[in-house]
Amino acid sequence: YQSSDWAERAFCKTCGSHLYYHLKFHDHFALSAGLFQEADLSKLSQQIFIDEKAAYYDLANDTPMLTGEEAFAAFEAANGESD
Repeated sequence: YQSSDWAERAFCKTCGSHLYYHLKFHDHFALSAGLFQEADLSKLSQQIFIDEKAAYYDLANDTPMLTGEEAFAAFEAANGESD
């Protein structure tokens, strides 16, 4: 479904699991890691909404981290939008 002006989300019709987040104006898809049996073959490239992450865990990969505000600004910039 269209979750915002610039993105859409997809969920499994059977169980409701989140499948992906897609930036509509780009070829960017954010896929849920749990979708893949061979998850060890993939690498985390970026963390977004890091300011909303629960304090009781950290991810092992050293990746760029964006707050929600920074992520929205990046999405808007990618779509040619500005304030």
